[in-house]
This record gives sequence, structure tokens and C-alpha cells, in this order.
Amino acid sequence: MKSSTSKKPVRVAALYKFFPLADPHAWRADLLAFCQEHGIRGTLILATEGINGTVAGPEEAIAELVEKICAVAGRQGMELKFSDASEMPFYRAKIRVKDEIVTLGAGPVDPLNDAGTYVSAEDWNALICDPETIVVDTRNDYEVEIGTFRGAVSPDTKSFREFPQWVKDNHDRLAGRKVAMFCTGGIRCEKATAYVRSLGIGDVYHLHGGILRYLEDVPAQDSLWDGECFVFDERVSVVEGLETGKAQLCRACRHPLKPEDLQSPHFQPGVSCPYCRDQHSEEDRRRFAQRQRQVEIAERRGLRHIGS
Repeated sequence: MKSSTSKKPVRVAALYKFFPLADPHAWRADLLAFCQEHGIRGTLILATEGINGTVAGPEEAIAELVEKICAVAGRQGMELKFSDASEMPFYRAKIRVKDEIVTLGAGPVDPLNDAGTYVSAEDWNALICDPETIVVDTRNDYEVEIGTFRGAVSPDTKSFREFPQWVKDNHDRLAGRKVAMFCTGGIRCEKATAYVRSLGIGDVYHLHGGILRYLEDVPAQDSLWDGECFVFDERVSVVEGLETGKAQLCRACRHPLKPEDLQSPHFQPGVSCPYCRDQHSEEDRRRFAQRQRQVEIAERRGLRHIGS
């Protein structure tokens, strides 16, 4: 018999900070041990340029982890956003050491000193409504498809590594304009604006705290955001107030699906969607279908299958 006691919400923390980190590998072991001991899951990326990631767990444990991170990284300048989820949105704790905390792959870029001008969520609407402003969504195409700001330009990138080439190809289009950039939490824009400025385009701005802060701070009636905001966890998307959205993931290709995508004849739960209908072999489809059957059996038993 299931308990009628309601579950406490899971606390989700999205954070990043650019700062000099001398030994990411040494810090990795300490953070991983803490997360495993306190029931925290999610991913943190460490590099000599700083920390980035999203984690979830009990509220008290997340608060303690944040204090632990700030003790090394410093609290000033730490971008930190909290939200709640009804279920744990991650399967395990992963602490990774990489060359960059967000991979641009464009050589030395200095977000600490060369990033564009911060614009608060409250002032963002005025900037992007200025006819002299070109608004650039620095996220990837699958993220843009489920939501973006009105009038924003999408570079149609598959990964952030493609963004520098798009900037070079569109240099004349950007030069001489106010360039307003945005991303999910702000970190990609830190690097994107620094890179754009390194090419001699000086009038560059970015949304402080990213889309997540805008959705949290700007009332729905004043919002210029259309759709939902993709997030890299099992919530899939969030909307105003950082409430969980309606988007779902295709479990075959991991592409986010809008409600209308679920009505497509090419959508088969766990097996295919309109974006991957021609990408998989019959053998793949049989394997996906078997996995989906296991997911459904687990759900009927009140369990959560790792492939769900």
C-alpha cells in the first residue's frame, strides 16, 4: 500500500561561474564524494576557467553543496538559480573535468574581462524592442524550436562549436548594430559575447541570468517569450515561474517534442518521432520498442525505469 504522504519537492540548482581554478581534478573527487553521500544527482563540469552545471537533491543538501562550491569559487559573480521538481530529474551524480565549462572551441576567449554588457530581465524587453537591436539566440536549433524570444535570429547550430563560424559569416550583419544575445542560463552568452567582441563588434549585450531568470522575474503578461525553455534534465522544459512545461523527449533520438509533435503519425512513444523517423534501422526500432515495453511495465508497478 502506498503512503498518502506527499513527497517533498526536489530542489534543483543551476549554477556557473568563470574563475581561475588551479586543480579541477582535485576538486572533482571532493564534490563527487559529497554528492554521493548526500543524495545529490546531476552534472557539474569543472575546468581551469571555472564551474558549470545543474544538480538536484534535498533542499538542505543542495544548500550545503552551494556553500561548499562558493567557498572555493567565491559567491560574488556566481550565477545561481533555484527551482523545484516533483521528481528527481537526474539518474546519477557526474562531476566531469573538461577543457572548457561550455565548449566554444574558438581558442582563448576571456569572459571574465571581455564579455558584453549585462542587461537585467526587467530591462530586456526595452532592448530587444529597439529597432536598432538584432537579437541572437545562441542556443542550438532543437532548443530554439520549442521556444524563443519574439523576433530573435537563430544561427541554426547543432552545437555551440558551430557558433563562431556563424558569427564570422554574419559579421557584416552584426557590425554597427546593437547585438543582444541570450541563452538558457547565461553561460553561453558570457563566452559568445566575449568572442563577438574579439572580432571588433563592440555594441554587445546579453541577458543577465539567461532565459531562466527572465521566466522567473518577468510577469507572464509582460513577457516577450514565446513557447517553452528547453532544460537539460528530465523536466525537458520550463515555462513562466520555472514551472515544468509540456514538452517531452523522444526516447529514440532525445529531440524535444512539442504537444503537436505528439499528434504526428510518425510519433511512437519510445520508438520514433517526426525528427528521427528515417534515422533508425528496423533492428533499432525493435530494440526501442522492447525498451518501451519495459518502461511501461515499470510504470504500472509504480517504479521508474532508467529508460523512461
